[in-house]
Amino acid sequence: MLVPKITASTVLETELKRAIGLLPVTLYADAAQAISGAGASSGDVWAHVSPDADVQGLLNSGLAVAVFDSADEVSVDCDKSRIAIRYTTSAADDVSKTIDQALADGIGRAGAVIMQLTSEQLSEAMQKSPSDGLSPLSRLTAAADKTLVGSSGPVRVLVDLLALEGTVGSWTLDLVSLAADTGADVVVAAEALAPAKDDSARRIPLAEAFVAGSGLKSDRSDGLFTTVVVDEQRVCLGVVYSSVESIGAALASGEGVYWSRRRGLWHKGLTSGATQTLVGISVDCDSDALCFRVQQNGAGFCHHSTRSCFGPAAGISQLAQVLAERKASAPEGSYTARLFNDAQLLRAKLLEEATELAEATEPTDVAFEAADLLYFALTKCAAHGVTLADIERSLDAKHRKIVRRPGNAKAEFVKKAAALAPAEESAAPLPRTSILSADIRAAAPGEQIRMRVYDAAELTTAENAALLQRPIIDSEELMGRVRPIVSAVRANGDAAVREFTRKFDRVELDQVVIRAPFPVPELAPRVRAAIDQAYANVHKFHSAQLGADIDVETMPGVRCSRFSRAIERVGLYVPGGTAVLPSSALMLGVPAQVAGCSEIVLATPPRADGSVVPEVLYVAHKVGATAIVKAGGAQAIAAMAYGTETVPKVDKICGPGNQYVTAAKMLAQNDTAAMVAIDMPAGPSEVLVVADATSNPAYVASDLLSQAEHGPDSQVVLLAAALTDAQLAAIEREVHEQASRLPRVDIVRQSIPKSYCLRVSSVADAIRFSNAYAPEHLILHNDCAGSFVKDVVNAGSVFVGPYSPESCGDYASGTNHTLPTYGFSRMYSGVNTATFVKHITAQELTREGLANIGETVMALAEVEELEAHRNAVAIRLRDI
Repeated sequence: MLVPKITASTVLETELKRAIGLLPVTLYADAAQAISGAGASSGDVWAHVSPDADVQGLLNSGLAVAVFDSADEVSVDCDKSRIAIRYTTSAADDVSKTIDQALADGIGRAGAVIMQLTSEQLSEAMQKSPSDGLSPLSRLTAAADKTLVGSSGPVRVLVDLLALEGTVGSWTLDLVSLAADTGADVVVAAEALAPAKDDSARRIPLAEAFVAGSGLKSDRSDGLFTTVVVDEQRVCLGVVYSSVESIGAALASGEGVYWSRRRGLWHKGLTSGATQTLVGISVDCDSDALCFRVQQNGAGFCHHSTRSCFGPAAGISQLAQVLAERKASAPEGSYTARLFNDAQLLRAKLLEEATELAEATEPTDVAFEAADLLYFALTKCAAHGVTLADIERSLDAKHRKIVRRPGNAKAEFVKKAAALAPAEESAAPLPRTSILSADIRAAAPGEQIRMRVYDAAELTTAENAALLQRPIIDSEELMGRVRPIVSAVRANGDAAVREFTRKFDRVELDQVVIRAPFPVPELAPRVRAAIDQAYANVHKFHSAQLGADIDVETMPGVRCSRFSRAIERVGLYVPGGTAVLPSSALMLGVPAQVAGCSEIVLATPPRADGSVVPEVLYVAHKVGATAIVKAGGAQAIAAMAYGTETVPKVDKICGPGNQYVTAAKMLAQNDTAAMVAIDMPAGPSEVLVVADATSNPAYVASDLLSQAEHGPDSQVVLLAAALTDAQLAAIEREVHEQASRLPRVDIVRQSIPKSYCLRVSSVADAIRFSNAYAPEHLILHNDCAGSFVKDVVNAGSVFVGPYSPESCGDYASGTNHTLPTYGFSRMYSGVNTATFVKHITAQELTREGLANIGETVMALAEVEELEAHRNAVAIRLRDI
């Protein structure tokens, strides 16, 4: 990459100064000069600072990177990506030793190293070794490239060529290319650059220096560079081509200028008016493509008058574009015109929507209210001429700050939040027991994500019992929310289902139910193969659970038998909506299919367009479902329990769900009018892991996190059997490092601090605690794990040994993942084939059999004073 350097004595013509501001980085010799120049640059500004300067203040004021000399004592509380170390040599210095110093010291403590070398030293630094073919400079850049600085990418190496006396710089275009080929960025004095090619001062043309310094190479036979054009939000507008000539024209004009393969130099929008103001230019990580960041003017980038060649704008970009257009010409009497013309109305709507967002708790509600707030916030911005790019520049500037305000709320808003708290708490899961609820808070970004740790030897009996408890749920409050939904569906059928789906899922349903045969959706081959394999394994294991009929002669002439019959109509609840959960459909549908249920009704929340998730639809086809109800939540449970105009009534409802789904299942089961059974009660997902000194910390942490990512209420317990402090610390370190890389890290930051580790003296003690806790998932990460299975009394499912992650049971090993939670594994089994069958008994007595047993039956009937019972036997015995 080319990095122009500006000193206090640098004087640049306006055109060159503007063009340099479009490059990714500019290096200043003076920090104050850099801060004043930051506003004119779309890229980052770096500057050399003295160690006694207010470095934090400079970094907070817009300086991207502070450059220190290698001899400086640097102590700045900031990410190392904001620091660069400069190594300066004299003509007599050994350049290899200086590079070795940068290798040993610089790339470990800074985000960039700058090598100031003479021309001779640069030549020496680029001399390749006969042994490995690498030069000292190449070794430095290779090591830096392997050293990542968080999300900022690898450490960078810059080469700054010391000027010879009497000249403005010693760089030539060839030397720039050679240095760039080593992987280094090239620092060139800004006054050594020329805005155009024909320069009498024999300066290097900026476009040519940029291409050479970036190591930009074309993989095309015509030598053109593939160029991605993006808007200020970095949304792709289209793909074009550039040449050195067009890059020079773009930098000189500050506009979008490219190279047409048919017409040559192409000034975008010059005839149509859809010109582009160039915001910045950069090269990709492989140096084979350009990116032009532009402000798109006129109708759009595409010749079809759309925002991009890939269609119109969408999301926030589209909203901002529409509001800007409406500000110019809003239809008279429209709501948007009212908002622009009535500041009081707009202010009231902003306060209203912000309050509703603050009160929202369900993910779909949060998204809905956030969208409303964004609409009114961007309307406010458009009314004051503030663009989305202005907002992003403010966000970027705030992100750059390394010293931030405490972020406390103003007193008036603290009071308002406190007034809202009861409504919030009533909808949220209730707190854990006293021993676990003290000082529990989510881990903040940058803070270690760790579990609470207790030692069983130090706990009282009451405290140990508290660890066995789950969060207490206010069932009355919950039932109060669910009961009206169930009653409305029972009374109004499909209309109520549609209304609740519109309210809770923001989806308008054209039809509540779709019937088999279903269209088989096209899936990615890898996904389809995975579902097919999981289906085969689950089917095989559940088929093996079909028991044979029983036929026994209990005494001569008395035969008793038992036979199985499938429950005819079953309802399967598959959670979803924004998630894709084909595994739940498999775990419920396969055993129902194996059992032989004649009617399998699957209910799942619809997608935003009212359709069913394709993966779930494919599973429904495979398991032989007869109908799919496109609804979720309590309304789906009620529809299956009571039936509607189109939803078949079922005899048993199975499947996991949130607290509202569970409450609806319990309500329906207890209503004799519904005549419906359920599989089991359920609570938040949970795992208990037993680990001893032989366990792999990374495996243990991964199993804890695979459960913790389900939701903020996930119950995660680690039983550390005779682990040393160092062994437990290794697990804690893995938990934090793995959690930090997860897409759902924000959820884990809440669930892991609520979870706990209990230190016990042995695996036997751990098993005893586990049996008392009765977990949904029990994972044994201990020596000879299989030998402890016989001691397990209470658990939903057991995962034995280091190579049995819970994920396998969740998806494809063959066992079922719909398991009892909340301690219900003491008395409930997980879903299995028996869940979908009922057992009927029969008896047949001969004359001899009745004679043999008749006296016994009559004696017991007389004891219970049930004369008709006694007579039914006696009347027959008189005929024998």
